[in-house]
Amino acid sequence: MDDDLGYGVLRVSRDQEWKPSYLLAPLQAVLLSMVFEWGIALHDMYAAQEHAQTEETKAELKRAMIHKMARQASKDYLLYPALSGRLWLRTFWANLFANGFRSGWAYIVTVCGHFADGAEKFAPTAVENETKPEWYLRQMLGSANFNAGPVMAFMTGNLCYQIEHHLFRDLPSNRYAEISVRVQAILAEYDLPYTTGPLIRQFWHTVRTICKLSLPDRFLTATSDDAPETASEGKFRAVAMHPQVFGEHDVGTRRRGLDTAITERAGRRMKRDWLRPTSQRFAAVAALRFS
Repeated sequence: MDDDLGYGVLRVSRDQEWKPSYLLAPLQAVLLSMVFEWGIALHDMYAAQEHAQTEETKAELKRAMIHKMARQASKDYLLYPALSGRLWLRTFWANLFANGFRSGWAYIVTVCGHFADGAEKFAPTAVENETKPEWYLRQMLGSANFNAGPVMAFMTGNLCYQIEHHLFRDLPSNRYAEISVRVQAILAEYDLPYTTGPLIRQFWHTVRTICKLSLPDRFLTATSDDAPETASEGKFRAVAMHPQVFGEHDVGTRRRGLDTAITERAGRRMKRDWLRPTSQRFAAVAALRFS
């Protein structure tokens, strides 16, 4: 549902039918990270073309994008090197490296906000008759943060606060850190998950997910409802067969909500695996790592 997921290149959920071309997804992800600025530009152009009314408008959008890309490339790799005189080659390689590094960093920041474990994926049917509160809930469940101090936050353009970025599109990014405290307090009150973690761990999740989903489903053990990278309410179907009806919430007491349900289910799964005989236990752990 989120256009930032996969950019039309990568498989982002087990609900997507596997195709042989997905075997190249890890390589495509590396190439995308190297030219991410151009990938974002093309992504935005295709999104605009989807809303264009005529073919001429679509063609005009394409011409404008090609002109912009050509102008940027000419400036970085022709004009500036030419102004450097005898050092033109050094300037060329410096610009190439700087642009590649910037694209790679932007790629890491972006995918960590959408691919990390705990960031839900939604089908287009999720927005049918969606209320405003449901929209906020979907934005929160569908994105993830990573831990960052003031310097790291500045280096990411404050997009380490991806949840806040999704919730408050018009809020200046330098306010994300301030508002995140209030967001976490509200989510804690209603026992909803606030997905965050160290940058290295969040990025590892994205790499693992891209590599796993490049494989045919027969090599994967988890289902689309219960996979580490995307869990849905389907994992609670057995619980739904025996619903519990709670009375009015008592102010000052902790609610039992989604965050507790996810934690308890993960705990039961781990306990069940470790109660098995040793040989089965090791096999279960190995399967879990590759699920």
